[in-house]
Amino acid sequence: MTTSIDACSLLDNDTHNMYEVLKNFPNQVREAIDIGAKAPYFHEKDRFRTLIFSGMGGSAIGGDLIRCALQGYGVDDFMMVVNRGYNLPSGVDNHTAFIASSYSGNTEETIASYRAASTRTRRRLCIATGGELARSAKADNVPLITIPSGLQPRCAVGYSFFPVLLTLALHGAISADARASLLHSVHHLPKALDELAEKYRHPDPATNPAFALAEKLKGTIPVFYSSPLLEAVNLRWRGQIQENAKQVAFGNIVPEMNHNEINGWVMPSELMKNFTIVFLGMTQQPHARINLRFEAMRNILQPKVHQLLEVNAEGETFLEQMFMQVMLADWTSYWLALLNGLDPSEIADITALKNYMTDKS
Repeated sequence: MTTSIDACSLLDNDTHNMYEVLKNFPNQVREAIDIGAKAPYFHEKDRFRTLIFSGMGGSAIGGDLIRCALQGYGVDDFMMVVNRGYNLPSGVDNHTAFIASSYSGNTEETIASYRAASTRTRRRLCIATGGELARSAKADNVPLITIPSGLQPRCAVGYSFFPVLLTLALHGAISADARASLLHSVHHLPKALDELAEKYRHPDPATNPAFALAEKLKGTIPVFYSSPLLEAVNLRWRGQIQENAKQVAFGNIVPEMNHNEINGWVMPSELMKNFTIVFLGMTQQPHARINLRFEAMRNILQPKVHQLLEVNAEGETFLEQMFMQVMLADWTSYWLALLNGLDPSEIADITALKNYMTDKS
């Protein structure tokens, strides 16, 4: 077990000071809320049937979280689809709203989907720090939400989430009852996050749940299971561990995994003890029988793997529960990177792949 005194030396590996970025995340949320309060909206103000949120990686996760948040607050005014790729799903027309999200503004897949949308719907909106996407939006007279630069996209989830959510809520895309509940949750969130940032920033497993969890995950392959309402949080856990800690991670949602994946926890038998299963829980499951499924899974899977852990969302509102899980994921992956002897900011293989794609352009 790593002691708090030993852990302090781990900070030497954080050469890009992600520590400061994570510590300041509650203030990022406050600034993002302010941006959202003034953010532009689609030129066409009438209701739409479908919203396509197009992005990749750290820019797309904001859309995933928005989709789950809308579901958690019972928003059924439109269907939301998060689009990851060069092309658009079928059926995009003038009854479709389209949002292109690229933190750098230069994500080639998102730019390609933006161009595809330009011939299929007039209801478009962009969010970026600058780059080609911002230039195109200005040239095309498409509303643009400009967010602060200087972060890695995965560290800017507050900027990719709150401005879009708020512009939808404040300009009538969301019905009144859901809007009031959602806005109440938004404005009470930063204070709750302040307390977590203080707790998670100290490298002491006795007092910091994120550090203690990182120690348990070290040297294992984590697999995350959650209900559909936490699907985006589940994805965040996996993505942060993969990108920050450079440690492979997987996940799925319940009940779908009960119909196939649960039967796979048998072979190769010699590898099963390398896995950690993590249940991501919440205060109230979307269906009463979800809890029964997790109980059955615990009984079936726990004897097969190295360990089975349960991480329950805290918070009075669904939005608090979502973002408290996001913060725990971010800090856990950060400490796990340092325990692995790695810089959490480095993304050498992603950079190598991007360079390869650029060379082939």
